[in-house]
Amino acid sequence: MRSVVVAPYASSSYYISNAAASAAAAVAVATSAEPPSKLVGGGSEFALYKGLRRIGTETEIGGQNAQQLGLASRCSLTIQAVQAPVRPPSTLPAKRSKVEIIKENSNYLRYPLKEELETEAPNINEAATQLIKFHGSYQQDDREVRGPGGKSYQFMLRTKQPAGKVSNKLYLVMDDLADQFGIGTLRLTTRQTFQLHGVLKNNLKTVMSTIIRNMGSTLGACGDLNRNVLAPAVPYNTNKEYLYAQETADKIAALLAPQAGSYYDLWVDGEKIMSADPPDVVEARNDNSHGTNFEGSPEPIYGTQFLPRKFKVAVTVPTDNSVDILTNDVGLVTITDDLGDVKGFNIYVGGGMGRSHRMEHTFPRLAEPLGYVAKDDILYAVKAIVATQRDYGRRDDRRLSRMKYLVHEWGIEKFKSVVEQYYGKKFENFMELPPWEFKSYLGWGQQGDGKWFLGVSIDNGRIKGEVKKVLREVIQKYNLSVRITPNQNLILCDVRKTWKARINKALAQVGLVNVRSLDPLSVTAMACPALPLCPLAIAEAERGMPDILKRVRALFEKVGLKDSDSLVIRMTGCPNGCARPYMAELGLVGDGPNSYQIWLGGSTNQTRLAQVFMERVKVQELDKVFEPLLFYWKSNRRNGEPFGDFTHRIGWDAIRAYIDIYKGVEKQQPLVPVKVDGNIFAGLSEVAEKLQMRLQQSFIMCNL
Repeated sequence: MRSVVVAPYASSSYYISNAAASAAAAVAVATSAEPPSKLVGGGSEFALYKGLRRIGTETEIGGQNAQQLGLASRCSLTIQAVQAPVRPPSTLPAKRSKVEIIKENSNYLRYPLKEELETEAPNINEAATQLIKFHGSYQQDDREVRGPGGKSYQFMLRTKQPAGKVSNKLYLVMDDLADQFGIGTLRLTTRQTFQLHGVLKNNLKTVMSTIIRNMGSTLGACGDLNRNVLAPAVPYNTNKEYLYAQETADKIAALLAPQAGSYYDLWVDGEKIMSADPPDVVEARNDNSHGTNFEGSPEPIYGTQFLPRKFKVAVTVPTDNSVDILTNDVGLVTITDDLGDVKGFNIYVGGGMGRSHRMEHTFPRLAEPLGYVAKDDILYAVKAIVATQRDYGRRDDRRLSRMKYLVHEWGIEKFKSVVEQYYGKKFENFMELPPWEFKSYLGWGQQGDGKWFLGVSIDNGRIKGEVKKVLREVIQKYNLSVRITPNQNLILCDVRKTWKARINKALAQVGLVNVRSLDPLSVTAMACPALPLCPLAIAEAERGMPDILKRVRALFEKVGLKDSDSLVIRMTGCPNGCARPYMAELGLVGDGPNSYQIWLGGSTNQTRLAQVFMERVKVQELDKVFEPLLFYWKSNRRNGEPFGDFTHRIGWDAIRAYIDIYKGVEKQQPLVPVKVDGNIFAGLSEVAEKLQMRLQQSFIMCNL
């Protein structure tokens, strides 16, 4: 008689995935000294794996039932009930996405990437294209230079810098690589990293190894694992709270970095150059007291499958929302004691921006409070959240694989209860926080250690031309380290007071002016790279944003808004949301060639989601929407009410009605809000519906 351990999805329901396949896999598990390291039968290897570690109710199945499971009739199954989500799935996915198969067969991200890199072709195959993402690169095609020979293949490399910290040496190396092997530009991203575009396949190893040997990394900058960890970039070098947040970002990045060594095997011939991880990170990674790890696996946290999809973490301090904290899978906020020392963290979970057009079951989502943990437990808590997503996140449909969908489906209480099993403790109550503020850190500021920093505005994060040349000269001459902000800007650090005037003069020569001279629209604007290199882009973003800002500023003047008036504009070339347009007061999301969705209603401090207002608006027609919107805001806002708050309060029906009757600034008369009895309003609406007309709701404006 052979015993087989199978983990159910709920303590009261026994569920065996894919019948014979799962049972056969379970047999292999029960007779092996090693824990499983593969996803089997389309079900969850991780649920199986937990069954081996947790003792529950044992039930035997034999005879005919065993035969139905594809086992010999003389076998029996010992099923251990483990505590798991209360509601079992109605069906287990019959298939996994092909990316899951590629990961499983890759020997921890090696095969067939290594073989493909050694061919003379300018590109790599589909499987290698998926794997190279984990190494920090995307295969791209410049759509504007395709010739008779077909696609113009090249690679984009993305670095990984927790909190956006970049040493002087690494900055100069990246600047050189952009000229020698790229397209001569450096791109600052919304996750505080560099992107280097235009690298040819035969130069990949040279570029990668150069970055690694200069204490940089691209490992995990892309792919189904933890991406770059955000934290406020500002170098407040004597502020205990900011320093702890940045240190925590470093430690989480180390905790969740791949461990199997394929990165160093491929790019530096197996030489591991990076410094050793801190002892508390090593201890947290190796701890398996609550079933988070694959014992004996080269990837103790990720296994062969890694995560179902990308995973994003941000760390910040109260009030500082420079990191868009609510857009992350996990958001951590420091909590201090009466002496100002960090004692723990509030944890948010379930945020994410990506969605797909015309698929309403995909959506952007804000993170919500999970609870509070003491500072010494934060690495274990984060690891428990990652394990929950690893084991229960969907692997059949990549559109629905982000953790936000798991939190949305389960609800926060069920999600918390499962995380607590991996964590081994109950979360404490979420601590009260003050209101959030957007902080750009542009201009001069004091570090607290006698030195200064200078936040420099970089249009859409693209460092190029004379700006690139002068920035390099300043950074090299004064031996400055730098930091990349989540708003695609650059902070020059460790500036002596006596250098400030000379640095100001040098930067002013290329238009890098003092923040007081910047258009406020530019301070908060963001755009993704989009065309021509991003394969997902269907419209312009980075190249289109300068014209959009000029047009909006001209409309400000036309409708009588002040120079100091502003709003948050973000623009992407596709619905994936890399520039976080769904948090903007005015978001533009490409939905076709030269066509955009218009999203309205986000807040200035990035704490409220925008909602789609219009779709398929051609770029040349945007002013016909923007002008009445801006005039309506200018004429009817309350006491300096921000644009996003105004549109959120007024509502889409009233705004559409106003746009319909807008005659232009010269002819338009301000509407006078009136109160209308609810019954009268209902009657007017009924009449309008019978006449197949839209009620001109803006006339009776809804201060009801």
